[in-house]
This record gives sequence, C-alpha cells and structure tokens, in this order.
Amino acid sequence: MTTFDLVGVGLNATDTLLLVPSYPEHGGKVAFEREIISPGGQVASALATCGKLGLHTKYIGAVGDDERGRIQLASLRDAGMNLDDVEIRTGCPNQSAYIVIDQSTGERTIFWHRPDCLTLHPARITPDKITCARMLHIDGHDTPAVARAARIARQHGIPVSVDVDTIYPGFDQVLGSVDYLVGSAEFPARWTGERDPFRALERIQEEYKMRVAAMTLGRDGALARENGNFIYSPGFIVNCIDTTGAGDVFHGAFCYSVLKGATLRDALEFSNAMAALNCTQLGARGGIATEEQARDLMRRGERRSHPDFARKHVSSNQ
Repeated sequence: MTTFDLVGVGLNATDTLLLVPSYPEHGGKVAFEREIISPGGQVASALATCGKLGLHTKYIGAVGDDERGRIQLASLRDAGMNLDDVEIRTGCPNQSAYIVIDQSTGERTIFWHRPDCLTLHPARITPDKITCARMLHIDGHDTPAVARAARIARQHGIPVSVDVDTIYPGFDQVLGSVDYLVGSAEFPARWTGERDPFRALERIQEEYKMRVAAMTLGRDGALARENGNFIYSPGFIVNCIDTTGAGDVFHGAFCYSVLKGATLRDALEFSNAMAALNCTQLGARGGIATEEQARDLMRRGERRSHPDFARKHVSSNQ
C-alpha cells in the first residue's frame, strides 16, 4: 500500500560553512568572517525540498550518534520526513563537510569525510521499505545498497531517480534500474568517454533504456534527452550568496515535478528556478523556496543561456 510520495536512499551530511571575503591562493592565509553549522547531504536535502513543496517523504540512511548527527536528525524531523528506517550508528561520527564560501562569487570549496561506519548494507534494504512509495530517489554512494533499492523499485513499477556526480565501481548495476538520470556536468563524459555532452547523454540513455538522461550545468541550467530529443533549460540569474546544495534542491524539485506529471521542459525550468533561489541564502537548505516563489522567478527572471548548449536543433526554454 502506497504511503509516501517519495522515498530517498542515500547521503546526509552536517556542514560547517566558513565565509571568507575571497578564496586565498594555494598556500595562502585568510581570516574567515562567519562560521555556520548547516545540515545538508544529497538525498536528505532533495527530500527536504519535496517536503517544503508539500510531498510526503521518507528518508533511509545512516546517521552518527555525535553532535553533528543529532543536528542532522533534528533538521530531518523539522522537514517533516518519516525517519522510521534511519539507522543511528553507535560510536560513529556523522558525515561532515567543511565548506569554504567565497563571498565575492558565492562559489564554494568542499572538504568532506564519511566514515565507513555509516555504510548502508544492502540486506537492510527490504522491499517493504521501498514499495510504500510512489517514487524512489537515490545517489551513488553505498552502491550495493542503492542498487538493491533501485531493483526493488523497478520490479514493482516504481520510477527511480538518481543523482550521481562521479564514477562508482559497479554503478552499471544501478543505471540498469533507473528511469531518470540527472548527473553532474562531469558525469556523462566520465562514464562514457565522450567529451560531447550530447553524445554522452545519448549513449547512456540508449544503453540503459532510461526515460530521461540529463545533466545539471551549474549556473547555465540543465540539458536533458527524452524520446530522442534534447531540451536545454537555461539557468536563472540571481544574487548568488552560496551555491551549496543547489544541485540537491534541483533534484528534489525534479522529483516533485515528475510526481506532479509535469512535462520535461517544465520540470527542468522549475528545478532550475528552485536551485537558483536556494543560492540566494546560506546553507544547503537555506533558501528552499515555495512553488509560488519559483513560478514567479520563472515568469519574471532573467536567464543565462550557454551558446554551447543552446544549439539551434535543441528545444530550449528561451
């Protein structure tokens, strides 16, 4: 029996943000202006986005029993997620990241660590934990566990979305059960060896028979392929304070759009708007907007179109 709109299996992290006037040169030294503790993590932040948009969500993951873990759990509860299948690991520190934010540009540099004691074990991913949802969202970490979750979803006709930014051993076992791939700008080329992003997305989609193969492009928006056609959605120009979590919010908004039956064009545009608005505040979840705010940016906002992606034969949102 379906209980949740979206179940997520994957990462959470508790970040320490360090705000600096500008990032120093290698070997340099600079005083930071503020230090902020901020909950984040790929899947956890995507689910928080969906919760803000009104969906009923459940998170499956591991959390340490230290102070950072307690901060993360409190944040997940505040976001309204079901945490029945969250495992609290005794004597294990939570995943953490130190994120240096260049205030002159809003760009960030990340130093992160995830101890082995947080590893999700595939045997713990039972069918009842997945089949209670209308959709599954995963990331690339703990590949055997997320591969099992994706296979269960595929066997029960539940669509699967994946957020992946790098190559993980055995990840082909995941891609075979994915309906919606939204990778980082680097992932398609790394996976296929094709430098042309159009060819790379085409190869991935054709090989794994997924419905949509897409990639986020940072401030330049997103590119996706569906039914043999490419759609390019330019990014929105905003006053960028911090880019942390923008991709995670994009994925949450994309899952929301799929569950609402949106067209791919609208899903990309809405997700770009949500990601851009998150960049106007500090922290991975600091600027998660409402649907009304995102739609307003879609109507009124100025966009940044990258000429390499806005080719004439590509359907564009412009």
